[in-house]
Amino acid sequence: MRIEKIINNNIISAKDYQGVELVVMGKGIGFGQRPGNEVDDRAVEKIFRLENMDNTEYFKELLASLPLEHIRLSSDIITYAKDSLGLTLNQNVYLTLTDHINFTLKKYREGLVFNNALYDEVKLFYPLEYSVGRYALELIEERTGCRLHDDEAASIALHLINGETNSAMGTTFFMVKMMREMMELIEEQISIPDVSTYPKERLISELKQLSNRLVTEEPMCGRKDDQLYKFVKEHYQKEYRIINRVSEYIEKEYNCNMTEEEKIYLVLNIKRMRDLYTC
Repeated sequence: MRIEKIINNNIISAKDYQGVELVVMGKGIGFGQRPGNEVDDRAVEKIFRLENMDNTEYFKELLASLPLEHIRLSSDIITYAKDSLGLTLNQNVYLTLTDHINFTLKKYREGLVFNNALYDEVKLFYPLEYSVGRYALELIEERTGCRLHDDEAASIALHLINGETNSAMGTTFFMVKMMREMMELIEEQISIPDVSTYPKERLISELKQLSNRLVTEEPMCGRKDDQLYKFVKEHYQKEYRIINRVSEYIEKEYNCNMTEEEKIYLVLNIKRMRDLYTC
């Protein structure tokens, strides 16, 4: 790697031998260096590849303005999410999460605490990402002495969700809110015991896929099965009415349209759940 630009003593811009632009982090890696010099591999802590990042110049400016420890925190949290839980994240998460952590720590030291309106929903729908958020709180406290509010675990999780779905924060909030409202509508109409063994996992998985498609307006792919649709409508009429109500609500509130195939999948799902408590 050759140095292209010294951003500060701890951050440099470089290019590899294929011409791919990189941002390289390491304590003192830019000190006394000049553009054109070879990067000292011994000083390298983290390499950010920028070919898939939306705003590379802003990312460089952000890194130049932030404490190295906050950059390390963000990088270590993302590495943990990738290595321990197998999450696939786009490069932009380094920008958004680093910015968020820096802002949150600054406000915490000023005595400001922010609540996350979707805290319960993030815990329910995205338990893996929330667990990373909990890990992040421990890591931040260990390195900075700041014990952030539990809501912050959900906020960090939302940035990871953005990185998985390649969406903006506003879109993710919109999607999680839609999921919560669909779940509430279904649970209002299904009489089941209030027990911890209530099998939500499959329904949650389907609602996540559905809400992501509805929000991103991706076309629905799959083979149409008219015989299955007819069978379900005839034999599972109550469940079909429940899902139709959900579909009408989503269309009215969000201007999003569920396909017949998506309705049928949800009908079959809630039929299975109801059968668990009626057999």
